[in-house]
Amino acid sequence: MIDVHFVPTPNGHKVSIMLEETGLPHRLIPYDMLGGDHLKPEFRKVNPNHRLPAILDHDPIGGGAPFAVFESGAILLYLSEKAGGAFMPADPRRRSLTQQWLMWQMAGFGPMHGQAHHFIRYAPEGQDYGVARYSNEAKRLLAVLDRRLGEAEYLAEEYSVADMATWPWVRATRAIALSLDPYPNIVRWFAAVGERPAVARGTEVKNAPNLSSLRPKLTAEQWSNLFGENMLKSSEG
Repeated sequence: MIDVHFVPTPNGHKVSIMLEETGLPHRLIPYDMLGGDHLKPEFRKVNPNHRLPAILDHDPIGGGAPFAVFESGAILLYLSEKAGGAFMPADPRRRSLTQQWLMWQMAGFGPMHGQAHHFIRYAPEGQDYGVARYSNEAKRLLAVLDRRLGEAEYLAEEYSVADMATWPWVRATRAIALSLDPYPNIVRWFAAVGERPAVARGTEVKNAPNLSSLRPKLTAEQWSNLFGENMLKSSEG
């Protein structure tokens, strides 16, 4: 059994989609990030970085004591290995493509879109430079993705963990009012991936309406738990 420490964010949905695709036994443990669940000292044993998602495998690869894995990309690779190489192509070129596009998502597409979300949706009004900087980068990365999907049906030519990692962040563009209309190859791919039954099941858990809005309303304590002093203090001690 795999415990999934979970919030229904794009990163969380990467993992829930993969678990649905592989059929590995698991249970979702929901966290209230606004309430600071992720900052509790006991969670540090699962993820020293106090971020979600993270997993705890009670029947880990190689046996032994329960094993924790954090960082969504690392979790996808671990689950692929546990499921016998699922969604990691056997062909060496396609396998390398999968790894490359997965790293691209982890290092670029996700973080840059995340910053766009922060400055557009959460930062105090008037952050013109941050909004422009990260909106432009989000659009640039969408153009990179669209160009790749004009060359191949999926990122690594066949459906893989790279698509699972990228798809939830593309879906999240609606939260920052970024249209996919200028990117026809993404539109085709996005629809195809979204029609997979495991993707539908893996994204059934959704955020509260407040957190899905363009400008979520946070109390001072909730802000601190997500971005401020409470988050900083969780790294101490």
